[in-house]
Amino acid sequence: MDVTVIDGWTIHHTAVTESTNLDARDGQPGDVFTADEQTAGRGRLDHTWISPPGKNLMLSVVLDVKGVEPQEVATLPLVVGLAAATATSLLLLRQTWIKWPNDVLIYHRKLAGILCERHGDNVIAGVGINVNQKVFAPEIALRATSLCQIDGTERPLEMVQRAFLKTLAPFYDNWRQNGFAAIHPLIVPCDALKGKHVSVLQTDVDPTPISGLCGGIQPDGTLLVGDTPVFAGEAHVVSDE
Repeated sequence: MDVTVIDGWTIHHTAVTESTNLDARDGQPGDVFTADEQTAGRGRLDHTWISPPGKNLMLSVVLDVKGVEPQEVATLPLVVGLAAATATSLLLLRQTWIKWPNDVLIYHRKLAGILCERHGDNVIAGVGINVNQKVFAPEIALRATSLCQIDGTERPLEMVQRAFLKTLAPFYDNWRQNGFAAIHPLIVPCDALKGKHVSVLQTDVDPTPISGLCGGIQPDGTLLVGDTPVFAGEAHVVSDE
C-alpha cells in the first residue's frame, strides 16, 4: 500500500481491495483509504456499488466523532455529501444537488454516493464519485452519470480526490465545532428534494412508506415530508410540485 500526505490528509492507496471502508477500520482520524478497484463495494442498505477499475474515485475518510451526540453524528453523511456536491459543482461549473440522505445528483442522475459507518470514536465516510465512466449497466444507465458524461472531459482521479478533500476539511471542522445547524444554510440551495412530492422507504421492505410534499432537509438533518420529520430512509420523487 502506497502512503502519501496531501493537504494534511494521509492517503493510503492500493490497486485492489475488497472495500475501502473495511480498510479504513484500521485507520486514524485524517487517514484516507483509496483503491483503483473494489471487489465488494457497498452502498446504503447493503446495496452493491460496482465500478470499472481506474474509472471512478473510491475513497474512505476516517473522521473523529468522539464526544459528538448520536443525533449529530447522524447528520455527517449530509456534510460529506455537501463536500462532494460542492467539489463536483466547481469541477463541472454547474450545479449539482444533494439528495437526502446520501447521494449527489445532476440532471436527476446519480453522480456520487456516500456510506458512513460508525467505528468506535470514528466515522468512516465512504465516498464514490463517478468520474470517467462513459457507459453504465443497462439497469442503471438512466439513473447514473459521471463527470465525463456531463461535459466530455476525462479527469485524473487524483485531481478530483484533492478537490473533494480540500472542500471536506472546512465543512467537517465547522460541523465538529458548531454542529449541523451551522452547515444547514449551505445545504438549502442544493436540496434536490425540496418542493417535490416524495415517498420515503425507511427499509427496503417498508410496507408503509411516508409520502407527501417535501419541505426539504431540516436544521437537525431530518427530511420533512408533509408534517412528518423522517430520520432515515430512501426517498423517491413521485412528482414535481
